[in-house]
Amino acid sequence: MLNYVSGHRADTPQDFAELALGTPAELWLGVDGESDEERAARLDAARDILADPEYRDLPDALIRLAAQVVDDYPDLFNVVLLARPARRRTVRRGAAA
Repeated sequence: MLNYVSGHRADTPQDFAELALGTPAELWLGVDGESDEERAARLDAARDILADPEYRDLPDALIRLAAQVVDDYPDLFNVVLLARPARRRTVRRGAAA
């Protein structure tokens, strides 16, 4: 079965998120290994999009999408406290008392 949203094919959850937001998630989240120049260009593009009146509702759409993810996948945010390792005392040799 093929999934279409507003005439666009969506095959993955990322496709649905991109269609819901109107922009790729990488624009807002970045990608691993991006250079400082790439990051600056990405953030500049994001600022331009947020300044466009067509996208004035984008922050609200992002909040709704995040809330939907939390509602649909509550286990995604399970937090497990880890035991803190015992602090090791360091002994300084030759330090004056």
